[in-house]
Amino acid sequence: MSTETETRSERELVEQVLQGDRDAFLSFIDRYERLVKHVVFRMVDDDRDREELCQDVFMRAYRYLDDFRFESKLSTWLARIARNTCLNHLEKKEMPLYADHAPESHDDSPDARAALNRIEDPDEDVSDAASDRERRALVREGIKTLSEHYRTALTLYHLEGMSVSQISDIMNNPEGTVKSHLYRGRKKLKDWLLDRYSPEELTL
Repeated sequence: MSTETETRSERELVEQVLQGDRDAFLSFIDRYERLVKHVVFRMVDDDRDREELCQDVFMRAYRYLDDFRFESKLSTWLARIARNTCLNHLEKKEMPLYADHAPESHDDSPDARAALNRIEDPDEDVSDAASDRERRALVREGIKTLSEHYRTALTLYHLEGMSVSQISDIMNNPEGTVKSHLYRGRKKLKDWLLDRYSPEELTL
């Protein structure tokens, strides 16, 4: 789908939802449920809170949909709502949110990304390191050890296929900071895995 066609499709859907079309709102949820769950499930560990937060995200989106001006993609706007909803939830629960700042240097070459893609996605079979259930579980555990901003950046970039520019908008960070989050997040996950497996086992 071209960008123009996708934008037109988004506009039509938004207009239908704003007109009170219940089926359109259900289609809206169906289209973006995966994205919202990816953000919420990476940021919040408590299963009891996750589904409620996903519902909250869509209700907030519905409440503020009339203010959406298509200055960004609808998915970017919704991911930002999901992240902010989770941050508010975590702050209320007084859970620690780490804020260490990484240096701006990074290795985001295609070769580096290709190698790291093999160990970063716990939900899809893109990882030789996660070729069996035990290793997939290990990668999921590794993702959980990362700080919120690393988890969010990696999730949006690798699972949702968003650009650095889009993630910058969602996280309200400069693009250089997002690239740094991606680099450091990959490195931290890789180091965490190498503490448990040899390089040969991870096929890096």
